[in-house]
Amino acid sequence: MFAFKPLPPAVPLRKLLGPSFIILALGFGSGEVILWPYLTSNWGLGIAWAALLGITCQFFINMEIERYALVKGESVFVGLHKLWPSTAWWFIISTFLGFGLPGIIAASAEVLAAILGFTNFKWLAIGLLLFIGLLLSSGKTVYGLMEKTTRTIIFIGLPFVIFLVILLSRSTDWLALAQGLVGRGEGYRWFPAGLSLATFLAAFAYSGAGGNLNLSQSIYIKEKGYGMGHYAQKISGLFKNIRERQVLKLTGEDFEINSANLKTFATWWRRINAEHLLIFWLLGFLGIAMLMVLSFVTAFGLPDNAAGINFVINEGNMVRLAAGPILGILFLFVVGVMLWQTQLGVLDSSSRIMAENWALNKIGHTGEINLSKVYFYFLWLQIAFGMVLFLLNIYEPRTLIVIGAVINAVAMFVHISLVNLMNLKVLPQELKPRLWRRVVLLLIFLIFGGFSLFTLWQKVADWLG
Repeated sequence: MFAFKPLPPAVPLRKLLGPSFIILALGFGSGEVILWPYLTSNWGLGIAWAALLGITCQFFINMEIERYALVKGESVFVGLHKLWPSTAWWFIISTFLGFGLPGIIAASAEVLAAILGFTNFKWLAIGLLLFIGLLLSSGKTVYGLMEKTTRTIIFIGLPFVIFLVILLSRSTDWLALAQGLVGRGEGYRWFPAGLSLATFLAAFAYSGAGGNLNLSQSIYIKEKGYGMGHYAQKISGLFKNIRERQVLKLTGEDFEINSANLKTFATWWRRINAEHLLIFWLLGFLGIAMLMVLSFVTAFGLPDNAAGINFVINEGNMVRLAAGPILGILFLFVVGVMLWQTQLGVLDSSSRIMAENWALNKIGHTGEINLSKVYFYFLWLQIAFGMVLFLLNIYEPRTLIVIGAVINAVAMFVHISLVNLMNLKVLPQELKPRLWRRVVLLLIFLIFGGFSLFTLWQKVADWLG
């Protein structure tokens, strides 16, 4: 006879805060700090509408990923593997290709090197990568370390950026932002001439986490023990159990569909939506908007913005001239640290994704394996790959970020369809998304598909012509 497990009661909203900080932090160093401010410094605030649309799309994408984890107590990768076993290899390969390129840590190193006064930053980037590896390897549980680190940096960095914006902006800058939200830019409507579609797609895809990293939200729900994730196993630090093999059960548990459990799940669902709306969507867009306005106020129209991430250095110089050298240095330091913590989150999430999919290929849904050890193999493999690229002098930050982001936009096109097909096929009728959400998700799928296919077509045409 099939044994149901009880659905745990929903915890208060204040105790739910956590997973969205990590998924938010994954976007701060790519879309929020680099790509959207880069676009603003060169084309103004008329593209602000796309940032709002992008993070709104990701809110709905993420909630369907969380829905599955809450109901089943397992990651979406397990559910997808049950339906289509070959997806495990796709997620390993696409995650490594999308996030193995070390553009974010290169950007962090370049910004911090500007403070220190030297131009060759690859050795600093290598050191920062090694520091991340040691930090993640030393925690009692990796998730606890990640949550504390990202929450602290966001609560320090975002208020500082808001302070600078209030200090340096004028009413006309806020008017430009408001106009940008409805597509009115500096001499254009909706989309400026000369903007590379690949760069625009990269920024759109990184309005939040992007790529397969959105799927790690289901792992973090499981790690926090929300919903049926209460019964799931956790990943511990490398040095805690480097020799320990354990019988790993990747599949989750089911609860009985009855009125009491449906009411409990409805409470979970409302609070999880509220948590993600408050932390990911609201704080996320606030962060994007503030960094775009700051870029507009300080660096818009400067002649060398288009080269690499010079616009960030230009921002720091203009902050220094307008508000004093201390605030200029602090701005660059905060940006550098935010980029570093993004790379921390990217390496953690991507390693979790690849480790779980490797385990699915190796042992199926239940078997003996040291998942923590597999996680750290992938972590250090990515670090080694990044170091090799740096030693080969492949380390221009924005180029690496844009290439990775375009790959990840295509990966999002794939996983949006897979996750939503799975939810419609697997979840009980009472727990499936409502019709209006299905319509929204179909539109999001078409948006990402259209952008991805058109960008790839444009790139192929450029290569052939």
